[in-house]
Amino acid sequence: QLQLVESGGGLVQPGGSLRLSCTTSGFILDYFAIGWFRQGPGKEREWVSCITDSSGRTNYADSVKGRFTMSRDNAKNTVYLQMNSLKPEDTAVYYCTATPALSATDCPPRYDYWGQGTQVAVSS
Repeated sequence: QLQLVESGGGLVQPGGSLRLSCTTSGFILDYFAIGWFRQGPGKEREWVSCITDSSGRTNYADSVKGRFTMSRDNAKNTVYLQMNSLKPEDTAVYYCTATPALSATDCPPRYDYWGQGTQVAVSS
């Protein structure tokens, strides 16, 4: 059974950093596109980033580009989201998602599998 489990969320001051982890099981990571989404209080769900396929190509939303970095460790079946220079508007529940890879360059339009989410709060 395919599973995604996020961890690493917490409370951080503006300008600080957090690294989220998404531990996967039940599938071969190389064959899947992995995405991160977030939903802030009172906001709609927002796409954050993705790794498209085994090439490891990453794409980012403009709101996080230059601050967030997504990476993958196939040996650990884990995907990471390194978040630097955090802002209060980054406060949200962050979700890890997966779907079979379709493109080496583009993020999938939809995702079939979702984790339970991890809370990130950026506040002084």
